[in-house]
Amino acid sequence: MKLRVLGLLLLVPLVDVLLLVVLATGLGPVTIGPVATVAVVVLTALLGILLVRAEGRHTLRKIQRKLARGEPPTDELLDGAFLLIAGTLMLTPGLITDLLGLLLALPPTRYPIRIVVKRYVVTPFLDSKSGGFASGNVYIGGFPSGDGDGTEFDEDFYRGSRPGPQDDDTIEMDPDDYRFEDVDDSDDFRDR
Repeated sequence: MKLRVLGLLLLVPLVDVLLLVVLATGLGPVTIGPVATVAVVVLTALLGILLVRAEGRHTLRKIQRKLARGEPPTDELLDGAFLLIAGTLMLTPGLITDLLGLLLALPPTRYPIRIVVKRYVVTPFLDSKSGGFASGNVYIGGFPSGDGDGTEFDEDFYRGSRPGPQDDDTIEMDPDDYRFEDVDDSDDFRDR
């Protein structure tokens, strides 16, 4: 899995460079020339950075408002991380990275990306670190059944597969088995 992601991350700049070469040299069906290609790359980088800067200021104001109300700014912090990635992608020369940066910078496209990242990245990570408290999948009692949801009582585990006395065994205890000792008052620190 990690090698596939790494391969995809290495493939994007390669395709980006090939697209720029095709646009600049006329090797493909569309050519705009080398000067126009450089101008398009610089223009998309400048416009993208201005957009990321404006969205960053807006996101920072939303974070400050939520903190002033005492609410955790979880969505806004994810938006800030996406804007950092978008700014990096916009500064990277290439049309594909600029398009990816634009998708992360615009709020209508950033919202579904944020939902997917929260569901498949953030929540599983927090659940693994907190034992299920992030999503509410906390084991609350009984013996877990084999299906892993923790809602059913596993009688096989409780009755037959554990060592020790079973339900039909009686354990007799003498009154001497219960010992209660009073605490000596000489160790009391109230007198000091």
